[in-house]
Amino acid sequence: MSDLQNQMKQAVAEAAVEQFRDGMVVGLGSGSTAALMIKGLGQRLASGQLKNIVGVTTSFQGEVLAAELGIPLRSLNAVDRIDLAIDGADEVDPAFQLIKGGGACHVQEKLVAARSERFVVVVDSTKLVDRLNLGFLLPVEVLPGAWRQIQQQLSAMGGTAELRMANRKAGPIVTDQGNLVLDVRFEGGIADPADLERSVNNIPGVLENGLFVNLVDEVLVGEVNNGVASVRRLDKAG
Repeated sequence: MSDLQNQMKQAVAEAAVEQFRDGMVVGLGSGSTAALMIKGLGQRLASGQLKNIVGVTTSFQGEVLAAELGIPLRSLNAVDRIDLAIDGADEVDPAFQLIKGGGACHVQEKLVAARSERFVVVVDSTKLVDRLNLGFLLPVEVLPGAWRQIQQQLSAMGGTAELRMANRKAGPIVTDQGNLVLDVRFEGGIADPADLERSVNNIPGVLENGLFVNLVDEVLVGEVNNGVASVRRLDKAG
């Protein structure tokens, strides 16, 4: 990762931390930008700048990081609300529809986002796209015993689906829920995210897919202009 991209991620993570308030139940997202945000939250709690924050994490990785920083955590079942969730994204279109799941955490990420009063997405400018799925593949979490069947059904819908393989272990990626991930490309990208999200989730054996539709309230974008990192708040189109 370039130093400029690191600067963008750090700037947008700091802007995200500014949104936390004392007494909030907060959703803590996954990925590299969210990790910087969790570290910033930990520092503010340790210094006393923030108090009485409870976190709900979207991944085991985030849970480990938050625990190391002393951030109080609860499970999704143990809270009656989430005031604000902040997470990254792999792609963001002009209508604030997302593809998430590059880290294979999109099931828990979507549960937390859907439960939140406000859902804020933090990205660097490389994640902004005109149409979803032209660059980033759509992750679909599937039951291990059904992946070939689901692969065939996705093919019938016009999608080319490949089982996501692990980099440093033999075999496929296994999610925190013990499932597998199919990464899918649709020719020409995804024209109607809402319709496709429903259609894919209706396939028997699919737990959830990485389309986040009509969930986002705000997008913060880290940018570098003239060598200086800054943050821009996006206005939703469409």
